[in-house]
Amino acid sequence: MAHLAEVTLVLVYFSVLSTLCIFGVHRAWLVYLCLKHRKDVVRARISEKRFREAELPFVTVQLPLYNEATVAARLIEATGRLDYPHDRFEIQVLDDSTDETEEIAMRAVEAVRRSGVQIHYLRRPNRHGYKAGALDFGLSQARGEFVAVFDADFIPRPSFLRDIVHHFTDPKIGMVQTRWDHLNRSENLMTEVQALMLDGHHLIENQARFGSGCFFNFAGTGGMWRKCAIVDAGGWQHDTLTEDLDLSYRAQLAGYRFIYRPDITTPSELPDTMTALRAQQYRWAKGTVQTARKLLPIFLRAPGLTLHQKIEGAFHMLPHFAYPFMMLMSVLMLPALILLPVADAKTLILIDLPISVGATGSLVFFYMLAEHYQGRSPWNALKRMPILIGLGAGLSPHLTRAVFSGMTHMAGEFVRTPKRGTGMTRYRAGADLPFVELVLGTVCVASAGVAVHLGHYFAAPFALLFAWGYYYVAGLLIRDRLPVRAQVSEPVTSEVEESLANAA
Repeated sequence: MAHLAEVTLVLVYFSVLSTLCIFGVHRAWLVYLCLKHRKDVVRARISEKRFREAELPFVTVQLPLYNEATVAARLIEATGRLDYPHDRFEIQVLDDSTDETEEIAMRAVEAVRRSGVQIHYLRRPNRHGYKAGALDFGLSQARGEFVAVFDADFIPRPSFLRDIVHHFTDPKIGMVQTRWDHLNRSENLMTEVQALMLDGHHLIENQARFGSGCFFNFAGTGGMWRKCAIVDAGGWQHDTLTEDLDLSYRAQLAGYRFIYRPDITTPSELPDTMTALRAQQYRWAKGTVQTARKLLPIFLRAPGLTLHQKIEGAFHMLPHFAYPFMMLMSVLMLPALILLPVADAKTLILIDLPISVGATGSLVFFYMLAEHYQGRSPWNALKRMPILIGLGAGLSPHLTRAVFSGMTHMAGEFVRTPKRGTGMTRYRAGADLPFVELVLGTVCVASAGVAVHLGHYFAAPFALLFAWGYYYVAGLLIRDRLPVRAQVSEPVTSEVEESLANAA
């Protein structure tokens, strides 16, 4: 019986490791697709037709706000400087705020209106549907044939509308997405790693999917929609926390094509505290799982799609399932190292090395290529790779909860990501005590010691890397709990409150 338990544990451990390898191989496939279709992406930047100046279409620019006192004025002022005929665009400030943001936004709106721009300050009776509800409310009053959206922490460049509007001369184009840039990339180690992660998403994933004819998604901001594409796809819906991903797949299933423009960037602000980062990542992870529950069966049964498109769409909607496997590997590593016999040199080369490279090696090429495409040294990505892997491990307990919450509950509260803006931090997300992270970090330290003692040398660096990630996240969460002068706490909804909200 004991022998059976040992065999089962080892099989489960290698199954977990093999699953993580599959995610790694997929990243390598994205790198291949990105390189293969690079010229196609570049050619797509140039519209075959262009609107003449007198024929430029009317555009509505939507700015959804909720308690954004530190960044609201900056966003509204930047949008008012858009280089587009004033009689051909309008701005909707969709403000659901419950704090002083309302007054700040109204003052900024009046200043922009005095410059001759058509701008409207809109408030709803309640916050029903959160961001999706606000966008839908604004869409019902929008005069534009096209709709651009910017989140509160973004600063659109003056040329944004002119840069991408000409793609819509093709009636089949439903959305154009631009790349995110990062205002505070170099603020601290965490923002540097976040920027690298998002650069990989925008410069590798989006380009690979777009270039190879697969579905990709509107990123929630920094893009422009054809209004009728939103309507034909069923409109903004709020039964998931990633309304952008949800609408994107519905619109593409309805026959609209998307364009990705990596050469056009919109500066934005990265979360600069661990609690803010976890709030953002939790919402993205849970919402993506919810969208997979809602649309993946429909997508996989959809006629007219190739096998490649369906496989890539499945990977697109299921990436966060890597986090439960990463956390499970941390738990299983110690007993597996104790039970496994020490590998000889041949086994290390034929089995351990390929598994290690499969699980993590593709990440190196993935992010090095992203840095290269920005004109930065690829070695910057290589130097940050251990930190990126460690941060992923450190976030895995929280995001594992998000995955299981997304599997069991639809919708839920849209918890905004606190932004610093140009002044002192005004909002903070609540931080729970990192008990799980501390325990897992200690387990990984023990695993590293056992690996060295028993001769499992490939496992030791990974165990130490995971331990660092768990302790790093735990340390920042503890720091975020310390009282900070002139900051206001905005606690994240607890799991109990979230369950009650979903039940209601």
